[in-house]
Amino acid sequence: MTDGAGIRWGTPVARGVLATTIVGSGMAMLDGTIVNVALPRIGEELGASVAGLQWILDGYLLALAALILVAGSLGDRYGRRRMFVLGVVWFGIASGLCAAATTTEMLVATRILQGIGGALLTPGSLAILQASFTHDDRARAIGAWSGLGGIAAAIGPLLGGVLVQVWSWRLAFLINLPLAAVCVLLARRYVPESRDEEATGHPDFTAAAVGAIGLAGLTGALVEAPGRGIGDVVVLVAIVLGVAGLGAFLVIQHRSADPLVPPKLFRDRTFSLANALTFVVYAALGGVMMLMVMQLQVSLGYSPTAAGLAGLPITVIMLLFSGRSGALAQKIGPRAQLVIGPILVGVGMLLLMRVGPGSSYLGSVLPAVVVFGAGLATVVAPVTATVLAAAPDRYAGVASGVNNAIARSGGLLAIAVLPAVAGLSGAAYTDPVALTAGWRTALLVCAALAIGGGLIALGIHNGVLDPPASSEVEDESPHPGECLHCGVDSPPTHVRPAGHPG
Repeated sequence: MTDGAGIRWGTPVARGVLATTIVGSGMAMLDGTIVNVALPRIGEELGASVAGLQWILDGYLLALAALILVAGSLGDRYGRRRMFVLGVVWFGIASGLCAAATTTEMLVATRILQGIGGALLTPGSLAILQASFTHDDRARAIGAWSGLGGIAAAIGPLLGGVLVQVWSWRLAFLINLPLAAVCVLLARRYVPESRDEEATGHPDFTAAAVGAIGLAGLTGALVEAPGRGIGDVVVLVAIVLGVAGLGAFLVIQHRSADPLVPPKLFRDRTFSLANALTFVVYAALGGVMMLMVMQLQVSLGYSPTAAGLAGLPITVIMLLFSGRSGALAQKIGPRAQLVIGPILVGVGMLLLMRVGPGSSYLGSVLPAVVVFGAGLATVVAPVTATVLAAAPDRYAGVASGVNNAIARSGGLLAIAVLPAVAGLSGAAYTDPVALTAGWRTALLVCAALAIGGGLIALGIHNGVLDPPASSEVEDESPHPGECLHCGVDSPPTHVRPAGHPG
């Protein structure tokens, strides 16, 4: 059932809404990890270089990060369920096109299309949860979403390995088609529509385009500079476009009356710090996850399925503890978990340095992935809940979009930078000696980033998830069948704790 404040936990509608968001966002998460484990076979079949493999990953992340802000704003204005369903359908069609690619260039292009669909559906998942559930049940719902959705990301390497061995890496994309169909059916049956009733006009597509150009230029320069040289005209043009585009984006946001990213959101210290933590932790994750399945397959001789099975403990840990982590953060505040979780992730990465040719699974791989998984289960749900709670509910889509854009940008830049930092270029990923040396260098960098994220969290306000005081909630006089705050037949979108100062 729902009350004036939204859907209550444990009801059939609540389970339906949760299932919809998990299938939708899980499909995107699953795709990312499946593609990682399929990279060696993709590179072999399409003759891709390290730069080609980087673009296969970064083409998707670039579109996702560049468009996710405007996508969140579209959801707030025109309906979060509507944009979510559009994203799911787009993602499914683009996945079919990815499966049909016959060259590296074709696959990169279709991955960019896939990223557009991901940008539409990803912020919608969190915004739907935030807008639909009662305040007291939001952290629990987000925890369940993080845990069960995270399982999709964790099970991706295993499923990807099986699919690659059964037939081809193309199945890694075709699996999305039935998932998209199920998600659309669930959304139409269970998810109530919600929007920001105060939003007017249209999202700033100009700002989105300028930001996309800036991010594309910066990414292109980072990916291509190791092979072409910093003085190459293509690299120099990319640098200019990147710096100019990102600079113009910031200027537009400060001058706009209705910016894609309201600057006032970042005046809340907790919102800013939680997003900074997100950036460094997801940068570390993006770098490690790209290289780990390659290290297991190339340097240790694992089959794709065995490489996927190696990460199974992460799946189990996320299943058992992510939901509880979200509930615990609601009770005691998120700060402790946001400090401890990234540090555990960093320690797990340092333990992974022992994984090289001749390493045993029980002696080297298993201890590292257990610590790694424990860190993820500790931090993922609390940081997501913290970001959303630190922003007004009317900006639910924007806040979710900002957090997702920052997470994807972290992974995007890590994938662009780390191979060069680790000394990997050309076909070096096919050489176990070169790959192992690069793997260990990359782990040091990523561990430092993750541990730094834990230190950033020390400044986060621990009461951000506390229920709002009565004086902070708008008029609560009942209007049967309507949201108590916007007078429309949809879940409320702006009952929340007030933005906490540092």
